[in-house]
Amino acid sequence: MVRKALTAFAILSAVAQLSIQISAQAQSHPTPGQGTVQADASSKTSPKTSPSTPDPSAASTPATPESPDTSMFPRDEQQPHIVTIPAPAPSPWLVRDQITWGANLVLVVLGYVAIMVALSTLKKIDRRSRSVELAAAAAADSAQAALLNAQAIMDAGRPWLLVSVVPSPDIENSFAVTATNHGRSPARIVGTAEQVRFAIDETQLARTPEYPSDELTAPLVPIILLPGESAEIKPFSREDLKSICDSEERLRSIENWEVKVYIYGKVIYRGLTAPPDKPTNETAWCCWYIHGRQKSGLVFAGPTEYNAHT
Repeated sequence: MVRKALTAFAILSAVAQLSIQISAQAQSHPTPGQGTVQADASSKTSPKTSPSTPDPSAASTPATPESPDTSMFPRDEQQPHIVTIPAPAPSPWLVRDQITWGANLVLVVLGYVAIMVALSTLKKIDRRSRSVELAAAAAADSAQAALLNAQAIMDAGRPWLLVSVVPSPDIENSFAVTATNHGRSPARIVGTAEQVRFAIDETQLARTPEYPSDELTAPLVPIILLPGESAEIKPFSREDLKSICDSEERLRSIENWEVKVYIYGKVIYRGLTAPPDKPTNETAWCCWYIHGRQKSGLVFAGPTEYNAHT
């Protein structure tokens, strides 16, 4: 960068010295052919007639008209005058003009150097800004990876409630929907919700689970599940089928397997040590009640939205 500036300064200085020498030579040797206009200096003067003596006979003779005097008009043999116009004196190159020219040259050189320095500075700033942007992007990626890692660690240590169906050991054709903590920390059940639907098959169910009310049923006694512990969420038996059927015709259609009974619900819980502002977790479940002639069953069924976990 400095070499370029010095080279440009040397070239400009040489051009300035050359122009000064050319101007001085032009002032000391004027261009030939300027300042003179030649014309013929000699001109023939018209002859003058010397006065003659009066002729006595002229008085007696009648006056004749005199011919015009042609001496006042130019003749062909007359030569033009030579007029010499002095050449204009060369204007001297004053010291003030020299100082002004030199100052302008210095300003041009300084402006060129300043422009080159400014361009170099802008290039450096551009390179640094790009490096800063790359470093910021790398830092953001690292922070995102660290956040995902921390979230994975927290998810691994959080409670996970999974729902299962357990047959009752005491009552025949009776079942219990239970929630078991398969996580690594205690869980507290906040509320539950459940619903019964009659449909020909699971394709007749709504796309998302529907409940009669958005309000959850909070347990009468707080339920806290340590890792590995279970709690009963929904009991169901063969005798409960009659209570949910609104008519004998519907009951017969279920016994003839014309209509199926779907029981679905959800469990809302949070970690025992989780902060209050943290969102709760949810486990949804859906079962199909199989009504046989003598035996009954309760198995998991339904679309994916009815068996989701958060």
